[in-house]
Amino acid sequence: MSSTCTSSARRFALLAAASTVLPRWAAAAATSAAPLPELASAYRDQIDVARCLVSEKYDGVRALWDGRTLRHRSGRVVAAPPSFLEALPREPLDGELWLGRGRFDALSAIVRRLVPDAVAWSSVRYMVFDQPVAAVAFDERLARLAAILPRGGAPAELAPQWRVGSRAALERELARIVAGGGEGVVLHVASAPHVAGRSDAVFKLKPALDAEARVVGHRRGSGRYGGQLGALEVETEDGRRFFLGSGLSDAERRDPPPIGSQVTYRYRDLTSNGLPRFATFVRRHEEW
Repeated sequence: MSSTCTSSARRFALLAAASTVLPRWAAAAATSAAPLPELASAYRDQIDVARCLVSEKYDGVRALWDGRTLRHRSGRVVAAPPSFLEALPREPLDGELWLGRGRFDALSAIVRRLVPDAVAWSSVRYMVFDQPVAAVAFDERLARLAAILPRGGAPAELAPQWRVGSRAALERELARIVAGGGEGVVLHVASAPHVAGRSDAVFKLKPALDAEARVVGHRRGSGRYGGQLGALEVETEDGRRFFLGSGLSDAERRDPPPIGSQVTYRYRDLTSNGLPRFATFVRRHEEW
């Protein structure tokens, strides 16, 4: 047998042995590739809230850590200073880079810099809400995070998670967070394994719904917007197309998000054709 085959056989044997003595989260982490995000769906009473753990929905920048590299949801590397990265544990994490409620624009300016400002980054918190490890229930992943992340730690800290017993209790929690300037809440089904991509076990609940779409066209404006952008033509992940004209600033109409870019929009509900009602542009995703 060649040395290469012998080496491969030895690695497989060690991995098999490890899976029998390590916790399930550790065995799964040993076989996983770079972490991929689990994406939330809008909550519309699909599941009993008593089965879920609830956390605040942070208006920040999604970031995934594989133990060595911090990346945006798109896979692009986050230009964070060494002092920030060296303080993170050498295990996969998923969370939001966050400055605080209502400070997304300031955070975006910090994160977009190609040469990171260590002083500015010292105020950034990495609110960790998951460990992207397959085949492990969310409550087990959360217990592992509690063991490796100190409460109030810097820069990474475990996002508080709690249970509610009813939809009425969930609505009260939502109202409390929104009254304090927060965005909304996220529900994780406690028993669900991690699944990359859009999930039927992670939900977001906000006073107004929001979603993302890809820009596929520009409609020329008229009247006061003559010679500028009138509306963005966008496409959702399920292939539905519509126009976004409200919510764009004058600067965005002069220099609109390019075709192919991702944008966030806010809407009230869906029409009978599945299109968002009263859709309003929120922001462009420049770096992530």
